[in-house]
Amino acid sequence: MWGTNFFRFPAFIIPVAVWSLIWTGLSLWHAAKRGDRPWFIFFLLVHTAGIIEIIYLLFVAKVFSTKKNSSGKRKKS
Repeated sequence: MWGTNFFRFPAFIIPVAVWSLIWTGLSLWHAAKRGDRPWFIFFLLVHTAGIIEIIYLLFVAKVFSTKKNSSGKRKKS
């Protein structure tokens, strides 16, 4: 039974699952590193295919910010 249904599995599910796993893992790691417990719990319990995780990483944690000070650390806003 499992073998025949496996090949009918929608092909888009696996790439979306991998995409979500990558972004969720990255956001969980940064939330834990920053001590953002509410965000960590939210990411752990709510799966949004990476959408909320990307917003968190861009606008809350500012992981991809290009602003650096002279010591090489990111400036705090």
